[in-house]
Amino acid sequence: MIRSRLSFVRLYLKVLTLLLPACAYFIAVKLRFGLNFFFSRTPPAGLPSYWGILLLTTIVWAIAAEESGLWNVEQLYAPGGKSRRLLEALAFTYAVVMAAGFLYRQASYSRLVIGISAAALFVLATAARVAFRVILEMLRKDGRNEVKILLVGTDRFARRVAMSLLHGEVLPCKIVGFVHLPDQPVEVDSPVYELDQIPAFSNGNSINDIIIALPAARLSEVQKIAPALEKLCVPTRVVIDLGEGVVLRDRLTGLGGINMLDLRPTLAETGAYLFQKRIFDVAFSILVLLLTLPITLVIALVIKARDGGPILFVQDRVGLNGRVFRMYKFRTMKVGSREEGDTRWTCDKDPRRTGIGVFLRKANLDEVPQFFNVLIGDMSIVGPRPERPYFVQRFLEEFDRYNSRHMFKAGITGWAQVNGWRGDTSIAKRVEYDLYYLRNWSLTFDLQIITMTMLRMFTGKNAY
Repeated sequence: MIRSRLSFVRLYLKVLTLLLPACAYFIAVKLRFGLNFFFSRTPPAGLPSYWGILLLTTIVWAIAAEESGLWNVEQLYAPGGKSRRLLEALAFTYAVVMAAGFLYRQASYSRLVIGISAAALFVLATAARVAFRVILEMLRKDGRNEVKILLVGTDRFARRVAMSLLHGEVLPCKIVGFVHLPDQPVEVDSPVYELDQIPAFSNGNSINDIIIALPAARLSEVQKIAPALEKLCVPTRVVIDLGEGVVLRDRLTGLGGINMLDLRPTLAETGAYLFQKRIFDVAFSILVLLLTLPITLVIALVIKARDGGPILFVQDRVGLNGRVFRMYKFRTMKVGSREEGDTRWTCDKDPRRTGIGVFLRKANLDEVPQFFNVLIGDMSIVGPRPERPYFVQRFLEEFDRYNSRHMFKAGITGWAQVNGWRGDTSIAKRVEYDLYYLRNWSLTFDLQIITMTMLRMFTGKNAY
């Protein structure tokens, strides 16, 4: 009953959320042109039909909403982060739409319409979520659709579970009774039943769900309890609490007939990372490479003309899960031994730098070839800067949790870098900022870091 009711609530919220882009474009087109394209078989002469871009926006919005949890009913009651998640989904959606509009030249869409639709979608989504929550509140207070629960357990843990269910905001719940188990204290309100009294219940509509609320130390008893509960013919669930300090995430993985509960999944395994971040990385990299193509050709010619050496500098770096990959940069140093490049920091007024290299490093233009690393999947636009294997081995011995940086794909820019921790600076501070980024990653945070990077491109400190 709990699962089915939550499924219906999520379905209604999902349908409502997916209808919002159409409403937003309808408002945008009306405001911009004063015409109703959506009820016209053909668009007015000289203006494109917005059905195609509406379809693209809806598809991308559906992906973004899924990964941002916009139709997760529990998020409606979260104390914070609701607007941030909505802005993340919105930013991702319209970044893809704008990139597609830039690359697709067969029709010219009004940027004002797209901008108005983005603003309208934000307002509509906010209003819809508020209205949905108000309706849920009204239904909860009505009390007629409450879920009747038989709770197995009578100790302090069971009492805490009962209080959480009774004060839950999504579904109204009622505890119809508690089942006492051997060697358990009774710290709950009546009615309390013994395990052998369970068949005496006249079920019908009196019980919708059974919830087993046992502390981690007694979870092994579930197998003995389950047969006695089958006679009630209602869904049975177990509360999972493995104790303080062990936080369960959101995934049960099945493989080869065994079930594995993730205790510490890496961020790189999450749907948001695999879909939102990857699509954004690819679209942004293609856009940057196209826009910088003339500059890239000039830089390549100048480097080649100066000393005839290689244009690119290729170096081993450590990335996601500790995997070593080949990172590309424009060559800014004189050709030297590989060992020296792998084990020595670049310092201020480093004599190894070339004339053009000084400018390229100061302007961060030497990093442009790394967008190819992003396209092939070795790097991301934003993430902890990849380090050389020699220094990784050294830092692993000197700094706690340094290896946590490798639970996320390495980036061209990062939170540590835009705050000045780059080059020959404090490694401890760099790790501190990298770990903050790992804990707080979001698409909005990525956009903030990219914006800060562009603003500080020519004024960054420690860019030797």
